[in-house]
Amino acid sequence: MSNSSCIVEESNLPLLDHSCSIIQSENVEENQDQNLAWKVWIESKKLWHIVGPAVFFRLTSYSMVVITQAFAGHLGDLELAAISIAYNVILGFDFGLLLGMASALETLCGQAFGARKYFMLGVYMQRSWIVLLICCVLILPLFIFASSTLKFMGQPPKVAELTGVVAIWIIPIHFSFAFVFPLQRFLQSQLKAGVLAWVGLIALVLHVIVSWLFVFYFKLGVIGTAVTLSFSWWILAFGLLAYTVCGGCPLTWTGFTIEAFSGLWEFVKLSAASGVMLCLENWYYRVLILITGNLQNAEIALDAMSICMSITGWQMMIPLAFFAGVGVRVANELGAGNGRGAKFATIVSVGTSAVIGFLFFLLILIFNKKIALLFSSSELVLEAVDKLKLLLAFTILLNSVQPVLSGVAVGSGWQSYVAYINLVCYYLIGVPLGYLLGWGLHQGVVGIWAGMISGGTAMQTLILTIIIIRCDWEKEAMKAGLHVKKWAGKH
Repeated sequence: MSNSSCIVEESNLPLLDHSCSIIQSENVEENQDQNLAWKVWIESKKLWHIVGPAVFFRLTSYSMVVITQAFAGHLGDLELAAISIAYNVILGFDFGLLLGMASALETLCGQAFGARKYFMLGVYMQRSWIVLLICCVLILPLFIFASSTLKFMGQPPKVAELTGVVAIWIIPIHFSFAFVFPLQRFLQSQLKAGVLAWVGLIALVLHVIVSWLFVFYFKLGVIGTAVTLSFSWWILAFGLLAYTVCGGCPLTWTGFTIEAFSGLWEFVKLSAASGVMLCLENWYYRVLILITGNLQNAEIALDAMSICMSITGWQMMIPLAFFAGVGVRVANELGAGNGRGAKFATIVSVGTSAVIGFLFFLLILIFNKKIALLFSSSELVLEAVDKLKLLLAFTILLNSVQPVLSGVAVGSGWQSYVAYINLVCYYLIGVPLGYLLGWGLHQGVVGIWAGMISGGTAMQTLILTIIIIRCDWEKEAMKAGLHVKKWAGKH
């Protein structure tokens, strides 16, 4: 009996070993799943620490322009037209260029912070101030000669003249960009994005109060609206500057230094590449509206397109915040020599933004006509918007991924390469394809938009995706380390 039991026990040993190995492998897989979920959670916390305040800051600054246009709309059609052209065309061009140039700091400050070269963040920001201020002076004729330029382009004389007056009064905003944009990226790069939200909220509240005082109480008219927006943007500038120089960044701000004037040419080249990269993206949909305006009976098409672009503009605040967030995260990890961390940050950022974009994609398909009611009550316009809902939905979905991929490029320092990609995809493929579908195949605004989306945005997104998938992240981390040493010098 005892012998047989021993035989049975011995015969069961392989079964027990096999069962234990299965349990151990299941535990390993479960631990791996838990570790992956934990890593995603940690990375998401780091990402949203930047993205959350960045979304709020962008919404507040964007809302100040919308509020100003709303106040101008109560003054009259001429005033609204002048404000709209001054802000959307003149200041829009200026905004895109300077914002893009300031984005060079996301590469430099982000990598320096990851490499713990804290002193260099303040130096980089001062160099950016110098470069952007010089650029502001060079662009100044755009504001000074706005009236004559608009008349030359065929705008009605009254609109052109009043726009010229508004352009002069918004020159202070133009110069505020040179300080606000570098400060924003300087703070984001060291994960101090919370102050952006607080300063943005204060500026927005003051903007509403001052707008009411200047327009309705002091009766300053359209000039009052321009002065108000200038005042509010300088509130942003002084608020962020005060936080920086008054002890908010003890490691990265050690005061003004003469070293900011060294290495300016290399800084200019990176800033110019960043500016061109973002400008080509920023101006693309303005070209879409311009082309639509050349259609026969374009009034309804333009109204519908303007509504779609307004919806896209509001939603773009989220992926643009992810653009900033992933740029900082990738730059921080590469600067620290952690290529795998940069890759993981990319995956989490793209995935999160894509999920948010898909939710908006569904909202547009389901509630498109109701959303359009916020902008117009015309049945013809609403029907035209409804016909564009599929294109609008896919545009929002693509725009939820494309800026994040561009943010990865900025964090990695690939601006010059992406500038060439944008030029080819957007303007050598997208615009001609839009013309071909719109006029050649007589598809109108649907053809123009479909051509520009498929040939431009989709193509650029696909190319960037392939580049990022094939990227050797450890090699990029080594390059970032050499880059930081080169720029930091003896520090």
